[in-house]
Amino acid sequence: MTRHELVDQLLKLSTEERMQAAEELWESVANEPDGPFALSDEQMRELERRIDEHERDPSTATSWEVVRARLLSRFE
Repeated sequence: MTRHELVDQLLKLSTEERMQAAEELWESVANEPDGPFALSDEQMRELERRIDEHERDPSTATSWEVVRARLLSRFE
């Protein structure tokens, strides 16, 4: 089966079935150890540093509402 034929078959699924298929495909890509979302050693160290910093002082965190408002204000 060609990719085009496969896509045609997928598009015949119900909305719920297409959403489930999309989720399963996304998870298969996102979970690849060397996939497009894999972190470099440097990125992993920085992430761990930030987590440690947050755990030492959680009061330094910014809520999603504040972050969202800042982002949206940039585009108004």
